[in-house]
Amino acid sequence: MSILIGLIVGLVLGLTGAGGSIFAVPLLMAGLDFSITQAATISLLAVAVSAALGTGLAWKHSYVRYRAATLIAVVGILFASLGIRVADRLHPSVLVLIFACVLAIVAVRMFYTATVSKEDTAVVRSAVTGEGASSTGKVGKVNPLSGRLIWSRSVAMTIAMIGAATGFLSGLLGVGGGFVIVPALRATLPLSMHSAVATSLMAIALTSSTTFVSCVLQGRNIPFYMALPFVTGSLLGMVLGRRVAALISGPRLQQGFAVAAGMISVAMIFDASASL
Repeated sequence: MSILIGLIVGLVLGLTGAGGSIFAVPLLMAGLDFSITQAATISLLAVAVSAALGTGLAWKHSYVRYRAATLIAVVGILFASLGIRVADRLHPSVLVLIFACVLAIVAVRMFYTATVSKEDTAVVRSAVTGEGASSTGKVGKVNPLSGRLIWSRSVAMTIAMIGAATGFLSGLLGVGGGFVIVPALRATLPLSMHSAVATSLMAIALTSSTTFVSCVLQGRNIPFYMALPFVTGSLLGMVLGRRVAALISGPRLQQGFAVAAGMISVAMIFDASASL
């Protein structure tokens, strides 16, 4: 069961560049009877390893904006410790409710973008093929020859704020934060979709791995004998997802994930409400 759940998580991450961990936590809780903090911590490990693999696969195509990813990760790491402390002080059912609400927001946004914008949902193919033209962002410019960001104070501040939000959610809920990073980069900076996805994967790998170590150092109980098969499955899913992504319709795939996420969030809300 552990390796199967990991396979699903890696597949989602490989297909979309985001959202793998948002499925990992509820699946681990339902399938392996983990508490939300245990599921969140194991999710961080699997997503970190899978995202690192995805970053390596994208690096050879020069899609990764590594300086932006590093800044997101550095700021995110600082805010992740705050998220961990908040999570450890909340009642588990309250934490589940917060997670379910975040999942519902992700589901609604995913379904909406799949319906109204083919360009925004081109992430499925762009993560593999590099398709999709650059969009005009609200902050900064890119070098038209290299595709790299031209840095300024406003660009740095924008990326730092994305990192802060990502890090806090990573520590609080055990999510990689790709569902925040990708749309935030696309909305604020003039990056193509494939650059946003690749940059997101590197930032997720750095932030999630460091947050996982922080969780362990703070004394969270981690059943590693079940975590390792989960990580193995996530790696296999990542490779499979990147291989088949170009063959699947982007909007249809996003809508399918959105419906699944919405159903999971509703179930989590009812379950958590009954426990309060």
